[in-house]
Amino acid sequence: MNIQIYGSKKCFDTKKAERYFKERNIPYQYIDLPRYGMSNRVFASAKCKLSVEDMIDRKSKAYQACNMDYIDESKRESTLLEHPAMFRTPIVRNGGSFTLGYCPEIWKHWN
Repeated sequence: MNIQIYGSKKCFDTKKAERYFKERNIPYQYIDLPRYGMSNRVFASAKCKLSVEDMIDRKSKAYQACNMDYIDESKRESTLLEHPAMFRTPIVRNGGSFTLGYCPEIWKHWN
């Protein structure tokens, strides 16, 4: 198992996800999404499992600052990668599997 948590320190669901894996002594790697972003390769893998529209946090300040409501659909992905603070968090990755948000019912089957 190779768990990666893409999240934000301000997000309560990210903190709950970290606590979930700590309590079960499952090693994980934490990536601060607003600070470091997500690589194009990981984003392409995530798009196969998760909808891009679901990955966008419409309540974030970055979403409003970039006027994402008015951006063309074809440019949404590049804008999301340029402004990683717009991602909904946490995005938890285990190899080729991805979850969005706090999903312990899925994570318990990753053993």
